[in-house]
Amino acid sequence: MGRHGKHTAGAFATNPMLSTDQYELLDFGRGRKLENWRGFILDRPAPAAQGKPARPELWKQAEAKFIRSERSEGKWQRRKPWPNPWQIDQGDFQLELQPTDFGHVGVFPEHAETWRWIAQQVRRAPRPPKVLHLFAHTGGATLAAAAAGAEVTHVDSARNVVNWARRNAELSGLAEAPIRWIVEDAAKFVTRELKRGNRYQAVILDPPSYGHGPRGEAWKLERSLRPLLEACAELTAPDRLFFLLTCHTTGFGPAELEAFLADCVFGACSAGARAAKVVLKTTDGRQMPSGAAARWPG
Repeated sequence: MGRHGKHTAGAFATNPMLSTDQYELLDFGRGRKLENWRGFILDRPAPAAQGKPARPELWKQAEAKFIRSERSEGKWQRRKPWPNPWQIDQGDFQLELQPTDFGHVGVFPEHAETWRWIAQQVRRAPRPPKVLHLFAHTGGATLAAAAAGAEVTHVDSARNVVNWARRNAELSGLAEAPIRWIVEDAAKFVTRELKRGNRYQAVILDPPSYGHGPRGEAWKLERSLRPLLEACAELTAPDRLFFLLTCHTTGFGPAELEAFLADCVFGACSAGARAAKVVLKTTDGRQMPSGAAARWPG
């Protein structure tokens, strides 16, 4: 129960569009997950993966393992070279995979269901909507919206990941799609768009717990999310079509995200919204927590 009403019970699970020949969660436990990415098996940290692995015999198959250092960075231990090329096919778009110093590979598979939902909302719109994607990373949601016919503004503070997203657009045959690629602090960009008089029909954002903009602007979710959502509410008034907020921060579950939407976007009432846990599913049906999401309409 959120502060302003009931949120839908259950979870947003991975969708069939992320087929097992592209990605499969094989097992999880003890703070790690075992995944198959297009035939290459990774053993990576996953703080939400509690308990013991259900299939310990599988973990010996890992071809690369990420070891986290005392800081946020770490190193990969490999038994064979990285695939080249290495990418996954999402049907309407392609996403390039590559290992990073933070243990990521450029794709968050738990977002697959939200990509499907975004495409549905765009296709239902009476005309091509203008979509603002903040903290846009390597562009899965950007490409889902663009492939469905939206005009997208893709904003991220890291130039290297914006360049990665542009490569994904090229891989997907969307290099000429109406996408603006912006390297900027999300809050500053939204403030400037309001001053310019620009407006959008939809906002997608997946904010981090902590971060910095390209000029050192500090972001802390507890302090920074509320004013950003309030600005995004103004940016999408009066013809808002959809709104999606996802989060991986401890302490920000479905009820909290729904309350933020109610307070900051919908004026004390989030009627029509849906908030739920986000999970990844193994093929035998076990669910690993992977954050939370709130979306409107539900």
